Amino acid sequence: MAKPVQWGILGASKFARQYMGPAIHAAHGTRLAGLATSDAAKAEPFLEFCPDLTVHDSYDALLADPAIDAVYIPLPNHLHVDWSLKALEAGKHVLCEKPMTMQTGEFDQLIAKRDKTGLLAAEAYMIVHHPQWQLARKLIADGAIGQLVHVTGAFSYDNRADTGNIRNRADMGGGALRDIGVYVIGGTRFATGQEPEQVHASIRWEGGVDAFTEINARFPGFTYSVYVSMRMHPHQEMVFHGETGVIRLTAPFNARVFGEARVELHRPGLELQVTRFPGDDHYKLQVEAFGRTVREGSEYPCPLEFSRGTQVMIDKVFDSAVAL
Repeated sequence: MAKPVQWGILGASKFARQYMGPAIHAAHGTRLAGLATSDAAKAEPFLEFCPDLTVHDSYDALLADPAIDAVYIPLPNHLHVDWSLKALEAGKHVLCEKPMTMQTGEFDQLIAKRDKTGLLAAEAYMIVHHPQWQLARKLIADGAIGQLVHVTGAFSYDNRADTGNIRNRADMGGGALRDIGVYVIGGTRFATGQEPEQVHASIRWEGGVDAFTEINARFPGFTYSVYVSMRMHPHQEMVFHGETGVIRLTAPFNARVFGEARVELHRPGLELQVTRFPGDDHYKLQVEAFGRTVREGSEYPCPLEFSRGTQVMIDKVFDSAVAL
């Protein structure tokens, strides 16, 4: 049996503490072995669930640790590219939080470095590892709703009171589109296998970041209308509307946190089929898929080329947007 992939985390972020750290620790075929933080107090919650964790006082020290095979990078958005490249140069596989880049061209650097090193590098785009999205993709491909006509989606939360949050800071690559727009965009691309032909958008800016973004687009086989916001009551759903049915995902992005993941299939005659996924942890599934690719060379479900395609559409949204 291949030895477990030894993971290190660059930075003791809240998200790493609550979700990805425990997921790495719990995933089969992996081991959470290292954490880089200069603040010993921030390491304490990680040591509570992973007491044998080695804590390094700098990111460079963790990258120099020969015991570490792969690193997870949950740093602020504007640091993702530089530290991903540094980690690859150090011989580590890389799983970096989304958005992995600020613009499309930066993905080309990452792809080139991945190919040069022969290491696995990927954006931490966890939803494609969740069985609800794999089912939605299969249903669309199998014609369960006939010809797909229109896709709608929404993802919102309200963080206006948290003024210091990096999502509210333009200098750190904040904004709703980069934080959660990747989901309504990438989820549609994953489920349909199509890329947009035309993109139009409207943005309400606050302090240099997009607080609300509405996107309308035309794909080769369907039209598309979604919005994301950091100033609205929490809500999320995706709907794929076909000629003979509808597929609705009720907790498409934060399964188990926002609510139970369900895929509703609405068919003629008011028939409703509901598939529930009460226990699936897409973070753990993501880490396990990453580990299989590292250990066995299996195909990774979300390569950099896929994530680059999402960034292409994000760039088009920014380029086409009118201010609200």
